[in-house]
Amino acid sequence: MKNTIFTGAGVAIVTPMCADGSVNYAVLGEMIEMQIANGTDAIIICGTTGESSTLTDEEHRECIRYTIERVANRVPVIAGTGSNDTAYAIELSRDAQEMGADALLVVTPYYNKTSQRGLIAHYTAIADAVDIPMILYNVPSRTGVNISVDTYKVLGRHKNIAAAKEASGNISTIAKLIAECGDLLDVYSGNDDQIVPIMALGGKGVISVLSNVLPKQTHEIAKLCLDNDCAAAAKLAAQYLELANSLFIDVNPIPVKEALNMMGIAAGPCRLPLLEMEQAKKDQLAAAMKKAGLIS
Repeated sequence: MKNTIFTGAGVAIVTPMCADGSVNYAVLGEMIEMQIANGTDAIIICGTTGESSTLTDEEHRECIRYTIERVANRVPVIAGTGSNDTAYAIELSRDAQEMGADALLVVTPYYNKTSQRGLIAHYTAIADAVDIPMILYNVPSRTGVNISVDTYKVLGRHKNIAAAKEASGNISTIAKLIAECGDLLDVYSGNDDQIVPIMALGGKGVISVLSNVLPKQTHEIAKLCLDNDCAAAAKLAAQYLELANSLFIDVNPIPVKEALNMMGIAAGPCRLPLLEMEQAKKDQLAAAMKKAGLIS
């Protein structure tokens, strides 16, 4: 069994932007402090929710560096360093390690895609190039690639491949993954509406979008699961299910940034090609936020 990177709720933190579209590091710092003060168990920087796909190389590295320095070892910092170019993913992963990242989050190759053999070769090459643990990120709805349980079995034998973030949404496959690979890989839920079922099956926590707006409550849901009180966790999760779902009524991270802006946290706009939500969706999101007590 490998060392666990974190247990509980890690936040897939947004990258706040100024009105001109530049990264707002001052607000990023405020958001990091809010997360840590409310019990978040890890900070995941430059993931999907952090708009990594539209950050420049310089911004990507600076966001990682800034977050590591601001967190200052209070919780693990996990850097998103995935790419559909294996050589670039290796370069970015090495840079994140040198900057002091505790772990890496590496998404499956997108657009050019690959076979299961290609996934094994891709991830092995990255893992061979670093000395910190890696979380495999499976999100087939975005990438068009799905990691099979057999592929997880092979990759889980690598000393630096420690965990999987499962956002496939397929509970049956995730149950099989945990049953067959639980001694090789920790599993984190990649969907906020599946925290309780995945953790009840043996998952170690969640990499959460919801935690951007509800860090304390998301941490508590995960903690209740870790304390083997899944009934209480399910009851708490049900209170915020409408909000969790409302954060995905448009392409992530459009709704969560809108939610933060409604709360008075200056997350700013998303970068093109992501557009501001239409008014009807804003109204739907605001209603869910009012119900959750986030705005009046």
